[in-house]
Amino acid sequence: MVPCCCARTGRCGRAGGCRRPSGQRWLSPRAPPCCPAPPRAPPCCPAPRRRRAASRPPPPASAAACRSSRRGGDCWVSSAAWTAPSSSALRTQTFKSSRAEGGETGSGKTTQVPQYLYEAGIGRQGIIAVTQPRRVAAIALATRVSSERTTELGRLVGYTVRFEDLSCQETRIKFLTDGMLLREAIGDPTLRSYSVVILDEAHERTIHTDVLFGVVKAAQKRRKELGKVPLKGCRKVILSTNIAETSITIPGIKYVVDTGMVKAKKYSPDTGLEVLAVQRVSKAQAWQRTGRAGREASGVCYRLYTQEEFDTFDRMTVPEIQRCNLASVMLHLLALRVPNVLAFDFMSRPSPVFTEQPWVTAESWRASSCQREQGAVWSCGEHEEAIQAAIEQLELLGAVERKENQLVLTPLGRKMAAFPLEPKFSKTILLSPKFHCTEEILSIVALLSVDSVLYSPPARRDEVQAVRRKFICSEGDHLTLLSIYRAFKNVSGNKDWCRENFVNSRNMMLVSDVRAQLRDICLKLSLPMESSRSDSTNVRRCLAHSLFMNAAELQPDGTYSTLDSHQLVAIHPSSVLFQCKPACVVYNGLLHTSKCYMRDLCVVDAEWLHEAAPEYFRRRLRVARD
Repeated sequence: MVPCCCARTGRCGRAGGCRRPSGQRWLSPRAPPCCPAPPRAPPCCPAPRRRRAASRPPPPASAAACRSSRRGGDCWVSSAAWTAPSSSALRTQTFKSSRAEGGETGSGKTTQVPQYLYEAGIGRQGIIAVTQPRRVAAIALATRVSSERTTELGRLVGYTVRFEDLSCQETRIKFLTDGMLLREAIGDPTLRSYSVVILDEAHERTIHTDVLFGVVKAAQKRRKELGKVPLKGCRKVILSTNIAETSITIPGIKYVVDTGMVKAKKYSPDTGLEVLAVQRVSKAQAWQRTGRAGREASGVCYRLYTQEEFDTFDRMTVPEIQRCNLASVMLHLLALRVPNVLAFDFMSRPSPVFTEQPWVTAESWRASSCQREQGAVWSCGEHEEAIQAAIEQLELLGAVERKENQLVLTPLGRKMAAFPLEPKFSKTILLSPKFHCTEEILSIVALLSVDSVLYSPPARRDEVQAVRRKFICSEGDHLTLLSIYRAFKNVSGNKDWCRENFVNSRNMMLVSDVRAQLRDICLKLSLPMESSRSDSTNVRRCLAHSLFMNAAELQPDGTYSTLDSHQLVAIHPSSVLFQCKPACVVYNGLLHTSKCYMRDLCVVDAEWLHEAAPEYFRRRLRVARD
């Protein structure tokens, strides 16, 4: 009889061939079960070791083990005929809370399964623990797996044995003696640091392993209980923004504490300034908050203000149409062919509201449309003022024109209305073919259309800055975000990469979805899909030609002034340009907190801005001289 398949070469030496499934690789150094055992091993393989069928006892009943969906964690017990699954196969499997696995010696149970779990994303919320009865085995296995992962021992792969801990916060696969895991369970009975626990060499039935079966089983049960109900004698405390007033209902809430305050945005059509200010809620908001208590049973709302203060609140919340930029609204009304947008029957007229803003200078407001007093501004013009400011923006973007005393959309404006975006970003996309950078602009606009894709834990600020340094582009925030998105796509959205680089994977996936939708609209409009690749100049020129109304220049005293309203502004601390002083920048928007800040900046040349709208800047220059 001739030898069968060699584990190293994969070739079959048996006459007539091997009966293994096509493409399947046998991980055991012995011949696969499809062929009779050879009298001796082939030269390229170690000699097989004989074993009686009854030499290994079955796994204990308590090792009925694997994965709970959220909080229970995973418990794998290694020891029966087994073929290593691939990481893609693991992703598609549905696991119970526990699982038992077995296989031939050398088949890869101990070294490969943890890696498959890691690659499949199973256990990504915690550490994958692999216990060993002996410290020598734990150290040797950790060394081998870290070598296979081509990482430094003690980082991604580490170990913990008595009197020695070679692991860190980055460790995701940890080999440790069963005694050390037992000691950890004393301080943390739920083993919160671990999402998967593999109890290896379970057939040896050491005292620590047997005890661990019960400990892990109890930890799984306890995690499930903690996830379902609060601890006895404790209360579930939820801190929420005003989204909980109406948008979501949380079950089990009996008590609500209402501060009587809310953060709300206000927008100045003259300066383009958006203010995020803390202010009193309206009476309607207060009653909405009260209604959150007792949805399922009787409840109580504790208001941190007096009845007299409540009586002074506005009856209703100021409608959003009276405190936001109306450019998008006007664009869509014109796309609906409304004959006279100034006479449109709004439910609430978009008139400017009273705001007390001592930081707004008199020069930034039109003398014909408002009254001024020291330290405060009363915006008292007709409701047409906000609409007129929006129409002026659309005219500058080339979206509208006047024909026979009627305001109508231009061909460019009709294309802009096809995008569910602010007009300035629609214009950016439509201009991108001119600068051969459509693919890059689509990515940037999608990144700006979702909540921040970055997060910065305050306790790890230095680590965050060190990690972000490799993505930073000296030309501004737009190109830095583009650099991060490209890196995200290069790793196919790997969640471990996102966690290591402090990137919000959920928001990044949303960016990809938004980008795909915007790309579909571009294809429907027959826009050419071109890429500037590594040439960032064209991307910056495209941004300058669409965001020219949001531009600021460096002043001799080191401050910045907007070219539009000559408002004093500063670079936001979150910008990559915060420590820089570029001569000219464009920005996405202004936000006033302790100062008036520019958000999301890009370095541009001043001549690009004049190319984009020469008449606009000539007019602004004349106003400045006067």
